[in-house]
Amino acid sequence: MNPLSGTLNEVRSVVLLKDLLTGERLTAVQALALVQCDDIAALTEAAGALRDQHHRNVITYSRKVFIPLTQLCRDVCHYCTFAQTPRHIPQPYMDIQQVLDLCHQGAEAGCQEALFTLGEKPELRYKAAREALAELGFATTLDYVQHVAERVLNETGLLPHINAGCMTAEEIAKLRKTSASMGIMLESASPRLCEKGMPHYGSPDKDPTVRLKTIELAGEAAVPFTSGILIGIGETRYERIESLLALRQLHDRFGHIQEIIVQNFRAKENTRMSQAPEPDLDELLWSIAVARLIFGAEMNIQAPPNLSPGVLPQLIDAGINDWGGVSPLTPDHVNPEAPWPHLDNLTRETATAGKFLDQRLTIYPAYVCNPERWLDNAVRPAVLELSDSEGFAKRDTWTPGDAQSMTDAAIASINNPVGLNTVSPDIVAIVTRCESKETISEADITRLFESRGPDFFYVTRHADMLRQQVNGEQVSYAVNRNINYTNVCYYKCQFCAFSKGKASENLRGRPYDISAEEIARRCQEAWRRGATEVCMQGGIHPDYTGQTYLDILQTVKSAVPNMHIHAFSPLEVWQGAATSGLEVEEFLRQLQKAGLNTLPGTAAEILHDEVRAKLCPDKLNTSEWLEVMEAAHRVGFKTTATIMYGHIERPVHWAAHIMHIRQLQQRTGGFTEFVPLPYVPMEAPLYLKGRSRRGPSLREAVLMHAVARLALHGLIDNIQVSWVKMGEQGIAACLNAGANDLGGTLMNESITRAAGASYGQEWPPEVMETRIRELSRVPRMRTTLYDDASEERFETAFKAAGLQKIENSAAGKHQRSKRLENLAPLSVLNI
Repeated sequence: MNPLSGTLNEVRSVVLLKDLLTGERLTAVQALALVQCDDIAALTEAAGALRDQHHRNVITYSRKVFIPLTQLCRDVCHYCTFAQTPRHIPQPYMDIQQVLDLCHQGAEAGCQEALFTLGEKPELRYKAAREALAELGFATTLDYVQHVAERVLNETGLLPHINAGCMTAEEIAKLRKTSASMGIMLESASPRLCEKGMPHYGSPDKDPTVRLKTIELAGEAAVPFTSGILIGIGETRYERIESLLALRQLHDRFGHIQEIIVQNFRAKENTRMSQAPEPDLDELLWSIAVARLIFGAEMNIQAPPNLSPGVLPQLIDAGINDWGGVSPLTPDHVNPEAPWPHLDNLTRETATAGKFLDQRLTIYPAYVCNPERWLDNAVRPAVLELSDSEGFAKRDTWTPGDAQSMTDAAIASINNPVGLNTVSPDIVAIVTRCESKETISEADITRLFESRGPDFFYVTRHADMLRQQVNGEQVSYAVNRNINYTNVCYYKCQFCAFSKGKASENLRGRPYDISAEEIARRCQEAWRRGATEVCMQGGIHPDYTGQTYLDILQTVKSAVPNMHIHAFSPLEVWQGAATSGLEVEEFLRQLQKAGLNTLPGTAAEILHDEVRAKLCPDKLNTSEWLEVMEAAHRVGFKTTATIMYGHIERPVHWAAHIMHIRQLQQRTGGFTEFVPLPYVPMEAPLYLKGRSRRGPSLREAVLMHAVARLALHGLIDNIQVSWVKMGEQGIAACLNAGANDLGGTLMNESITRAAGASYGQEWPPEVMETRIRELSRVPRMRTTLYDDASEERFETAFKAAGLQKIENSAAGKHQRSKRLENLAPLSVLNI
């Protein structure tokens, strides 16, 4: 019996949004007192509000393949139909090829989890299991599990989640090398259920002490772990709370329990409990709400949707934030009488409760975002491959720069879901402040980047409204030529496939260092083809000095005096100043005097030193990049600003980056445009080593342009979308989410193609204008500083001849001269 006493009003004072919703955690005594509370409405109201503090409007699920590797089990739980005897199944263990075939089918269906479910150590009970394992070449069931999970991970890309029952520390350590997460249902911490006549009698692995020890060992091994309770099998409410508190105590020690499942007992035919009463809906709602109140806002509380058809919105109202694994391919082998809901129906029922259904991996987002602690090195690459910047599932297969990956499914991932229009009040408030040009915080920008579902569509729609207000229906572009004068670089940026050094000789292309004559030829050809700008950047060649950059300027101005020179990243400026023995500002004045017109704001990557320490540790740090840009603005240069995103960083880093740009623009007004550059991973060293994500999701790419429009409103009027990275459909999505500019025609594009992109080297003016008009927008050819291009440049650009083949001369130890000694007279060249 419950030894505690207390009035119902005292319990309600804990529940009714008073102590709980001010961040107060229930003590064990308070939690146990909840047993007296029968006010389901009060409990669920408190639990739902607590859940929303952390999980907001998102309910998650994992798209999985269910693998019943063996249904043999040494235990005899009285409610279970999963466990079978050898004579009732065709084979003791699934063959490895069966498993792989199933997982390949699952991958094609969009699954990302391989759920391994099996009976407890059947070889300890059945000779058939021992013989089957010997024939397969394994001593134990868990040895076989480890082997099969490793094959699944390496050959199908699905992430194994292993429910292997009670384990030793050694067994957990072995399985950690091949799985992203594991789990064991505590079911109940009450030893009473193991007594004769109770459901766990005769099942040694259901001893709660043994199961809790497995959960403890998983915590010591830093395994993201799933557990929970099974309600309605003869336990009392008081025992349920004791079970939840036992799990909470372990989670407090290790932080490893990633979800608590509240599963309702379902009576099954041909079991000893076939006639046992099932818990009613109120009992389930009470248990869910109590689990939420005990564990707090952040814990993931799950209820299987197939066990409660018709009442799913009520389960959401009670405090869950997750539906668990749902398979479009395989049945629930533990509850075969209860089919999974179709995902479209699950989406609609979730929307009925005012929530957005989003996909997660088998390992929850908070654990994905801390892979050094929670994942074995062998598993991390697969998790990164499938995750987005917040640790959710990357729901599309789109990869920046890859034309083949922009599928209908990718486009569908950014379409507005039917039936859900509820927007989070804080999102509305932040957007309103942006529109009114009020002060916003870094936390506000982070929150915008976390928008999902209807919040995402609200953000993108309002960004597009601002674009229309500021830029009208015009979409601008410039006719320019990219000239990357060398790909030799002694910096070791982990994302770069363009630069060539001793450690990157296996990547695309050979080291080159072009001559002054080739620079001049390309500039003259660009002018003949209608260009108003040459954009010039390169690697940091060890023999380059500040004089090199001055010589490049002299060569361009000698070749084409009227060409606008947009050149030299902040890193090149910093290196040029250092090798000249000058302060940055003085070197910038020298560049200005030599003919430099504007600077690209590249080499920014992510303006957050936590990220830069891993991404580009020997490059400029955040303050140094900002120092160069601010000095350039003081001298009188206009510059662009960029961000390169989708690799190892998180939304909080994006927000810090944009805040730096925003604050500098408030001081100087020197930025002409903001250019989001999605990470192109295919040939990037960081990706090839399995240490980065596979670029941003399409949702994230669209959101980057939208948030930039909102956060920089009134400060930077032009948001550019990169056609060479986003492609035709990608730019269409971004132009409808705040972007207004397509950048340059390029003529030659080297850096993104070196990373593996396939969209080509040039979009000539006729292609630009066709693409823009297809979107019912008005094309505008512009200059670097956003003035209209002259009529002469416009006409010349549309009469351009084909490009001649470029010549990238092989690089040597010493640089090729960038000073032009002999140049044919301009009159002879008809420039």
